[in-house]
Amino acid sequence: MIAQLKTIELTKLIAPSFYDVHHDLKANKHTHYWLKGGRGSTKSSFISVEIILGIMADPNANAVAIRKVKETLRESVFEQLAWAIDQLGVTHLWDVPKAKLEMTYLPTGQKILFRGADSPKKIKSTKVSKGYIKYTWYEEVDEFFGPEEIRTINQSLLRGGEKFVVFYSFNPPKSQRNWVNAEVTEKRSDRLVHHSTYLTVPPEWLGPQFIFEAEHLKKTKPESYRHEYLGEVVGTGGEVFTNLTIREITDEEISIFDRIRRGLDFGYAKDPAHYGVMHYDKTRRRLYIFHELHQVQLSNRAVAEHIKAENKSNGQVIADSAEPKSIAEIKGYGIRIKGAKKGPDSVEYGIKHLQDLEEIIIDPVRCPNTKREFYGYELEPDGNGGFKAGYPDRDNHSIDMTRYALENDTRASGISFD
Repeated sequence: MIAQLKTIELTKLIAPSFYDVHHDLKANKHTHYWLKGGRGSTKSSFISVEIILGIMADPNANAVAIRKVKETLRESVFEQLAWAIDQLGVTHLWDVPKAKLEMTYLPTGQKILFRGADSPKKIKSTKVSKGYIKYTWYEEVDEFFGPEEIRTINQSLLRGGEKFVVFYSFNPPKSQRNWVNAEVTEKRSDRLVHHSTYLTVPPEWLGPQFIFEAEHLKKTKPESYRHEYLGEVVGTGGEVFTNLTIREITDEEISIFDRIRRGLDFGYAKDPAHYGVMHYDKTRRRLYIFHELHQVQLSNRAVAEHIKAENKSNGQVIADSAEPKSIAEIKGYGIRIKGAKKGPDSVEYGIKHLQDLEEIIIDPVRCPNTKREFYGYELEPDGNGGFKAGYPDRDNHSIDMTRYALENDTRASGISFD
């Protein structure tokens, strides 16, 4: 049957922006496909078509479509997959019951099952009588609690087969602090992240009224337009750092860095110790963070050994002065280390210096925790549409480390700590 579905027919169902993803799927290049975008980008339509095609092409393939809340399944993923079956012209080959959340490919008995994450036991016990669950689809994945919940579900479903495909579809939330916005910045060799908008979809698919509504919002509320229709992370207004660039920093770049700064934030109880290395380009006002140590229950000796291995030239390390005993111990291991000169407003001044930089470049592969903390650092809401005064003292180990490392540069910039 698949052979009868000509390429020209698929171009009527798959928007041009998804052609590369379609070919990537056919070539089995990735396992996890994070498809984000704004309204009308047709990402859910694309996923539904790929799942139907995939099941019909592989007699061992089954699928599970998941929403956070079970009650939302029928009006969303179920109807979307039914649409794909109809548009592909294969309704006679599928059983799509009205009273049951299940679809069956009649020639082989393969299944598409539907589950709500509010019933985790049902997901864990999901079984199929033929083949294995090759396809998993998380619709509106931003509604889930976080990566731990997704990982737990995947551990239950991704077993018993050789090749798996997991789709994650969502409209990016406003806040860069939201876990799903941070998640798609993580680099993994088995992951493809794709962004789409209605602008790459044939207008006749959407209709004139959709286009009118989008253009009207663009004129009257441009920020809402950017978020809702372009799928941009526009922020809540509470983001502390809006000058971040998350990208890999090459070995060639690092080899010519000559203004190296090093900082250390000590761990407390369950908090991790965080050591970082960066290059400060004063002329261009750019900061490159390319090395980190982020670990809990790490002894001062272990920290010193790591620093000594990384810091061959024994360059200066500036650490949290609240730990004079730890500084003295690490100094005893031969490390050039001193405490930061704190003042009553040193946190505010240090963060202001970082905010005023043209760009803070963080390598997400070398420094995943630094990336996570900087990217997710936001002011606390006050419950009245505004924000609490002061910067939150949590998930900021790398930020504190960076402030210490740049202490002398902050003073030289004209910002006073006194």
